[in-house]
Parts: sequence; structure tokens; C-alpha cells
Amino acid sequence: MDLKNIRNFSIIAHIDHGKSTLADRMLEITHTIEKRKMRDQVLDSMELERERGITIKMQPVRMEYKYTSPQLSPQNIGGSGGSFSNQRKAGGEVYVLNLIDTPGHVDFSYEVSRALKAVEGSILLVDSTQGVQAQTLTTLAMARQGQNKEGSEETGEARKIIPVLSKIDSPLARVSEVKEEVVKLLNCDPDEILLVSGRTGEGVENLLQEVIKRIPAPTTSNLPRDSGKVPESHEAEGVLRALVFDFKYSNHRGVIVFVRILDGKVQKGENLIFAVSGEKFTALEVGTFSPEETPCESLSSGEIGYIVTGIKKPGIASVGDTITKSAFPLPALSGYMQPIPVVWASIFPEDADDFTLLKAALSKLKLSDSSFSYEEESSGSLGRGFRLGFLGMLHLEIITERLKREFDLNLVITTPSIVYEVEYNNPSTGSGQAGKREKIYSPYFFPDDGNIKTVFEPWVNIKIIVPVKYLGNVMQILFDHEGEVGETENFGDSRSSVSVKMPLRELMRNFFDELKSTSSGYGSISYNIAEMREANVTRLDILVADEPVPAFSKVISKKRVEIEAEQSVLKLESLLPRQMFTLKIQGKALGRIISSRTLSGMKKDVTAHMYGGDITRKMKLREKQKKGKKKMKERGRVNIPQDVFLKMMRSGE
Repeated sequence: MDLKNIRNFSIIAHIDHGKSTLADRMLEITHTIEKRKMRDQVLDSMELERERGITIKMQPVRMEYKYTSPQLSPQNIGGSGGSFSNQRKAGGEVYVLNLIDTPGHVDFSYEVSRALKAVEGSILLVDSTQGVQAQTLTTLAMARQGQNKEGSEETGEARKIIPVLSKIDSPLARVSEVKEEVVKLLNCDPDEILLVSGRTGEGVENLLQEVIKRIPAPTTSNLPRDSGKVPESHEAEGVLRALVFDFKYSNHRGVIVFVRILDGKVQKGENLIFAVSGEKFTALEVGTFSPEETPCESLSSGEIGYIVTGIKKPGIASVGDTITKSAFPLPALSGYMQPIPVVWASIFPEDADDFTLLKAALSKLKLSDSSFSYEEESSGSLGRGFRLGFLGMLHLEIITERLKREFDLNLVITTPSIVYEVEYNNPSTGSGQAGKREKIYSPYFFPDDGNIKTVFEPWVNIKIIVPVKYLGNVMQILFDHEGEVGETENFGDSRSSVSVKMPLRELMRNFFDELKSTSSGYGSISYNIAEMREANVTRLDILVADEPVPAFSKVISKKRVEIEAEQSVLKLESLLPRQMFTLKIQGKALGRIISSRTLSGMKKDVTAHMYGGDITRKMKLREKQKKGKKKMKERGRVNIPQDVFLKMMRSGE
């Protein structure tokens, strides 16, 4: 395929702005999928994606579109129609459109950053009923960052952004108002903004035309070259550079890498090498996405496709690595933004014998989602397990749910936490060196207050967009969550954009749900990690039958100790099934019991079978039962079901 007839682009937007629906209409118009096989969210292949109605994993797809000469095509860029059906000719040129559908939730920004590295342009999709949202600003910033770093220096072309308004068929659409917001955001001409409806297909064919016209064709080297000799002729024998932007694992075929070919050509059977890991392999198959994997003879410069490596060892393939030919190895290209875990939780198998299965499951899951991290740890009461790092609370829910569904594992999940840095006042209790900080990943290992000199915690920079009428309510929850409000500016006619600094700990404390509730669902938020600051926090332990349960421990603000202890104890009391004996549920912090509740044991009338006779017979049986209950209380073990751990982790249950 000639380079000038290839267009590589992605769709970026806030969550629920219609990316997947728009992609469905594109697949229909280009006849990529047969009509009888079409379904909603066709690119969302994961069961969880379809259930929740959100995109979790990016998905590439190759479409072919026959396009007549631009001189014959309609020029109503800002219009909502523009079908070219009547203007196509048998001799029209065929263009290959490589689309990467991306997630919209803030937790999956890492996925978006990977997609942007493999394309020359993006469709910035804005819901005409909601307007520009906070995550729209985040994804746009990433697209512009790629544009500035990798634009004019190497290719002479800036990374193109096409603004598009979706859902224009909705009776709630505010097209003119949202257009003004986009113009202000991009500093563009209103006529450059396209109008589409993913539901009806209106304007989608015109959008495909504008993708061809506006997004530049790929060049042989889309990313800056690192040091190392590269032949002047990119068609020279043996030259290949393919950028890995994603990968997955197959039990039968090993690691399958998703690549963007930057230089040269790759064919089935060729000997290749990963530039970073140095692992050599043979390409068992190469192909494209239609959207299922479709084998082909070769992939050339500018194309997006996959390579079946046959490698079944973990840790070999990595996002951002470069694949070259082993006969002519080239240096690796500059890598991607590395994922930074912000939320940590420990996961233990409910049955200790399932530890090996959990380890294998995490290893396989890592091959399809490289944005979470894990390492082995052990707990005295929970046994052997793993500490996992996630990009956010939704990411945590998705990973734990996949472990449960795809690998049929029963898990104990600890309360999510963040990383704290603790400076000890006594060197012997910490790292052994006065003034040195130690990172604490698990609340259960957070030291007692008497051993702490200073605690540091991460803060976040937050951008909130909310209707003006809800601004007062939002300010109240920001105060409750220790937020430092910065500048506030009008965004459009009836909305405000608020900049806030807040402890990451408070952002995790149900802030998303409270914002949505306070703003009647109209508020949106995006964030990024900022600096470390001194924190006034302590560890809260939950004791069941006088034994601390590590999974329920958490680090909280000292100001909220009484409230959090009472809430946690009451919640556990309502969730925990009654045991054979009476037990206490207690919240302990700052060296004392803060809150306590008693869960009465199950009762049985041991004299129910008796009739008549002396009362002393019944008294003896009851005394025997009393002694048995006392012994059970001393030696008995409390059974905490798996769903209790999950419900304690989630807020609002």
C-alpha cells in the first residue's frame, strides 16, 4: 500500500461521549464488518466493557474506503451531511484508515497515551449535549504534547486534531454553545468543527472524507531517530523498525504484539529481535485488524498490524519497545510514558492452595494489561499473596473482577491505599538511618504513631468542570476533602472550570461519587499526580474478636478518626454473618479503642427435646453449653466470607 493512501488516527474523548458508537458507524460505512455481524460496541470485545458500557482496552481496526478526487467531494466541512455516495467513481482511490478506539475514563489515560504514539492525528470527540469535560482537556493535552515533541522536527507535519461534535440528533444537543467552547479550547475556526451522530450515522461519511483530507499520510520514520546508523534508503535489505504500542497473550501462539511499522517491511518467517529485551524470535504470522486478526503476507512502512512471536515467557515484550531484524539490529526508539500506580491493594487467595494459580493468573493478565504492577508479599493472618499497583479505583475494580471471572479465583482484597513516605524518629525502628524515609505501601505495615517523626503523602492537581449553579455545593465537598481551591474561570456560558490541589488520599475517599451526586451528574474531573506533602494521618485497625484483620486496616486523617472508625465498625457489623459465639467488632487508632459493637452469636435451645423431669437436668445442659461457648470464644476462628471483603472495599454498600 502506497504511503500517501494510508491514514492512521485515533478517537479521543471524555467517557460516554460516543466513541464506540461512532466507530460502529465507520465500520458499517466502510463495509469492514458484514451487516449481519454488526452489534453495538463492536470494538469492545471484553465482557466487562459491554456490561459497563465503557471502553477499557484500546482496539485497533483497519478500514478500506474508496474516495473520489478531493475536487469532486463536498466542501461543507462544518455541515452535518456531506455523503459522497453519489459522487464516487469506479476509478476512485482506495485509502486504508487505521483507527485506534481509546478509553475515556481518567484511570485509563495511559492507554490513550500509547495510542497517540502510533498515529498522525486524532478525532477530538465532544458530546454536544454535555460540552467539553475535564477528561477532554486531559486527552487534548496528551495529543498536543505528542504534537510538540514529535511534529515538525522529523516529519515537517504537526499531529493533526480534528474537532467533532457528537449526538447532534439528540433533543438536548446544544450545538452552537458547545461549538463556542471548542473554538475557545482549540482556538480554531468554527467551520473546522464537524457535526456527527453515531446513532443515525449523520455526518460520519463526511468525517471519513475529512480524515483523509486533514490528517497527513505517514512517513517512513514518524518518530525521532536515536543514535545509530540508519541507511539512507529505508528500503534497504534488512532494515525494519516497528514500534510496539500494545500486546496480548494467547495460550497457543504466545505473545502477540501490536505494532506500527515505521521503517521497512516485515514478513512471516523472518527472524526478528526486541531492541530493549534483546530476545530473538521468528514471526510466526503477521496481519491486520479487521477488527479480528486477519493474516496477510507482509506489513510495510506506515501500516498498523500485529506480529505473532510464539514467545511464552513473561517480561520479554514491553510497550514502547522496538522490533528490528536480527540480521540488522537498530537502536530502540524513545519509549512511552511509563504507567505510575497511584492506588495499591493486596490480594490473597481465599484458599492458600490457590497461590500458584493466582501467580499464574497475574502473569497472564499482565500480558494483556501492562499498566498494573504486582509483587509477592506475605501476611501472618492472610498467608502469601501479592501487592498490586493500579492507575485508579476503577482500574482496581476491573483487574480484580477479571481475576475472578477469567481465572475462577476466590480472593481476599485489602482496603485500597496509596504510598506514604515515613520518616522515623528512632532509627532502629525504621530503615536504621536517622532522617531517611521509608515507603509504606500497605496500611497494615504503617508504623505506630510513637515511632513516626513525619509522614509524607502524594497530592494531585485536579481540574473540575461544573455548571455554575452547582459551584457552591462543590466548594463544600472540596472543603470536606481538604482541597485547596485555585483559580476559577468561566467555561462557556453556564459552566465553570475550577483548579484544585488535594491529597490523593481524599480523592480516593469517594470524591468522584460525591461530585457526581452534588452536581446531579453534570460535574466532571481529571487529575494528575503532583508533589509530596507532609500529612497528618494515622492507621485505623479493625479488630474482630480481638484480632486485627489486615485487609480492613487503612490510613486516614487524624481529624476523621472517630467518624471513620464508627462507619467501618457499623458497616462490618451489618455485613458479617453471625457466628457460633458472641464477638466484638472494634475500631482501634491512636493507641485506643475508638468504636465498638457486639455481634451476638447464634443461639440454640439445648433443652428443647426435654420434657418433664427435674429442672436441674436443664440447668446442667445450659451450663455445659455456656462453657462450650466460652471455649469457642477463646479458640474459635471467625469466618469472613469473600463478599464481605469486597463490600468493605467499595463505598456506599
